[in-house]
Amino acid sequence: MFTLVACSVSYNFTGTAKIDAKTFQVNYFLNNSELVQPGIERTFTNRLQEIILNQTNLSLTNTGGDLVYEGEITDFRITPMTATADQRASQNRLTIAVQVRFTNKNKEEDNFDKKFSFFYDYSGDAQLVGGPLNEALEVIFERITQDVFNESLAKW
Repeated sequence: MFTLVACSVSYNFTGTAKIDAKTFQVNYFLNNSELVQPGIERTFTNRLQEIILNQTNLSLTNTGGDLVYEGEITDFRITPMTATADQRASQNRLTIAVQVRFTNKNKEEDNFDKKFSFFYDYSGDAQLVGGPLNEALEVIFERITQDVFNESLAKW
């Protein structure tokens, strides 16, 4: 007699593993960096909410979420990377670091408290305001939020 054994692999197009949760909350990330750029804490909080909403079927809630994201922006720093012959910066780097505390109320072994950071290089002649600042924040926050998502839900 033949016995048939069925195997199944759970996979979805976002790459997340099976999520044992229905709701998530993203508490407001404070800006505790020494150099304060107004509004980036709101932008980061919104970007983190958006990536989770777009890549999962979890519902966003303000309180009592199965998954809780909280933390603070710990570093907003501009450093010169290369110099010209007359000792001026020809390229600068904006680095942002975010400390994230993730709590999974249904699976405590997934909890973490970790720093995520990324950078954006730009011309030393440019002023990092308006459009250039928005572009830098978009690049940095896209990478950091994807890293947070991968660490908390995708398990990559």
